[in-house]
Amino acid sequence: MSMNILGIETSCDETSGAVLCDGVVRSNIISSQLCHTSFGGVVPELASREHERLMVSIVDAAVTEANIRKNELDLIAATAGPGLIGAVMVGLSFAQGLAYALDIPFMPINHIEAHIFSPFISEGAGEPVPEASFVSLTVSGGHTLLSVVETDLSYTVIGRTLDDAAGEAFDKTGKMLGLPYPAGPVIDQLSREGDPFFHQFPRALTSQSQSSKSREGNFDFSFSGLKTSVLTWLQKQTPGFIELHKADIAASIQAAIVGVLVEKTMAVARSRGVGAVSIAGGVSANSALRQAMKQACDRGGLRLFVPGSTYSTDNAAMIATLASLKLSRGTVAERRYNVAPYASFAAGAKRG
Repeated sequence: MSMNILGIETSCDETSGAVLCDGVVRSNIISSQLCHTSFGGVVPELASREHERLMVSIVDAAVTEANIRKNELDLIAATAGPGLIGAVMVGLSFAQGLAYALDIPFMPINHIEAHIFSPFISEGAGEPVPEASFVSLTVSGGHTLLSVVETDLSYTVIGRTLDDAAGEAFDKTGKMLGLPYPAGPVIDQLSREGDPFFHQFPRALTSQSQSSKSREGNFDFSFSGLKTSVLTWLQKQTPGFIELHKADIAASIQAAIVGVLVEKTMAVARSRGVGAVSIAGGVSANSALRQAMKQACDRGGLRLFVPGSTYSTDNAAMIATLASLKLSRGTVAERRYNVAPYASFAAGAKRG
C-alpha cells in the first residue's frame, strides 16, 4: 500500500517541510532564518513570527516538489518538542489543522528522537542503514546526547550534557573570538588553517581530565569549563596576539570539543559491544568531528553512519522518516493531539 507522509519541523530557527513517498524522501524544503544574526543567538519571538510567515509556502513547495497533491497525503507528522515553545506550536498547530481538514491521521514526533533515527533517511539510492544496534551521538546547539539504539526503535540514554551543549560551546567560544553567529561553521572553516595543538584546552570528564573520577564509565558531557578556560586564557592575551593566531585558537577549541565527543562515543561502543556508530544533529556537519569519528571507528572496526549535510541540521525529512518507521513498527497515528511541546523522551526510551 502506498504511503505519502508530510513532515513539518519548526523547533528552532529552521522552517522545514518534507514529503516521504513509500519511505523515500521526495522533497525536503528548509528555510533558515537570518533575522537572528545581529542578536548573536535565536530570538524566540522572531523565530515564531518567521515560522508563521513561511509555513504555508514551505509546505506548498514540499508537496509540489514531491509531485503530489495535498489530498494524496496519508499522514502528517510534526515536531512536538523539545524546542522553542512558540516555534513548536506554529508547526504543530498548522500540521494538526491541515490533517483535520484533509481528514487524515496526525503523528507528533520528538525532535531529538528524529535526529537519533536520521541514519534511516532514504533517498531511494540504496543507502546503507543500521541493521543492528548502534551508538547514537546527537549533537546540536541545544543537545548533546549518547544513546544505544535497538532494532525495535527502543533506545537507552547513556549520557547527556550536564551543562552546555557542544553546539553552544562552539557558538559562545566563537563569540569570544569575535566570530559571527552561528560561530560553529565559522570555527570549522577557520580551523582548517590552524594548529589544533596550539593550546591545550581542558576536556572535562575524559581520560585527559585529572578531576574525572570514573573516566571510562562516565558517559556524560560538560562544556562549561571549556568556555571558562577559553575566556580566562583570552583575557591574558593581547588583541594583536589573538588576531594573529585566531585560526590556531579556533582549531584548539574545536579539537577540545571534538576530542570529548569522539572519546565518549567510543567508550560507549566498547562498553556495550555494539558494531556501529552514528552522529546526527547540527554539529555532526562539523568536518573535524566527521573525520575524527571515522578514524576512531576504523581503528575500532565499527561502521559509521552519518546523514548527508542536508539531514544533519534540523529538517522535516527526519520527522517524516521517524513517523514512517513508527508506522512500520505498529504505532497508531492519532487524529487529535494536545498542542504542548514536550522535552522528555518517548515512554519507550530507557535510561542507562
